[in-house]
Amino acid sequence: MKKNLQIAIDGPAGAGKSTIAKAIAKRLELFYVDTGAMYRAIAYKALNLNIPLKQEEDITRMARQTDITLEHSEARRVFCDGLDVTEAIRSPEVSRSVSVIAAYPEVRERLVELQRQEAGRGGVVMDGRDVGTYVLPDADLKVFLTASSEERAKRRWLELQQSGKRLSLDEVQKDMEARDHHDQQRAVSPLVPASDAIILDTTGLQVEEIVERILNLIKNKPEIG
Repeated sequence: MKKNLQIAIDGPAGAGKSTIAKAIAKRLELFYVDTGAMYRAIAYKALNLNIPLKQEEDITRMARQTDITLEHSEARRVFCDGLDVTEAIRSPEVSRSVSVIAAYPEVRERLVELQRQEAGRGGVVMDGRDVGTYVLPDADLKVFLTASSEERAKRRWLELQQSGKRLSLDEVQKDMEARDHHDQQRAVSPLVPASDAIILDTTGLQVEEIVERILNLIKNKPEIG
């Protein structure tokens, strides 16, 4: 298999990007890069410092001075300025804030720089919302995962329940739809499939089914093998 293989997995919240990307990375022994965690870390830090989300200049300045490290291990810990924020960045408050942060061009510029550095270290599976269109436009395989809004909300709601966060399914779905709308409408790197991405609807599919479909796509691309 190609030594510096790059696989881009994009899609809206709850489509299964992280779960699938982690599984693919493990099967192929590649680095997994969670781009969303980086944006969440910036949002988390802004909330902690009580920086109003609408103050783009202050958020941008803070982002430039922030160090985000992704641990390439089974635990996949996320560190922000040396602090382990793996669980903290998954809070509903961060989820509601991250789209505002992600819309700022200079914040994206800073984090895309870090994401491309990760890709430069070797083969990667990277998931996010603009990986195939902007971060890794020359990726060897681009997949855009989607699912019905009801199923995506239920998946995210179950994740929150398991981590002890008590929100109603209706609240989760409304938050998710608002975030998707914001990301689809933003001027910089909106949430859209790359022109050469393979769109895969995961509604009703089990994780292993999705993983096998993507692995088959990789096997069937002669330029990768």
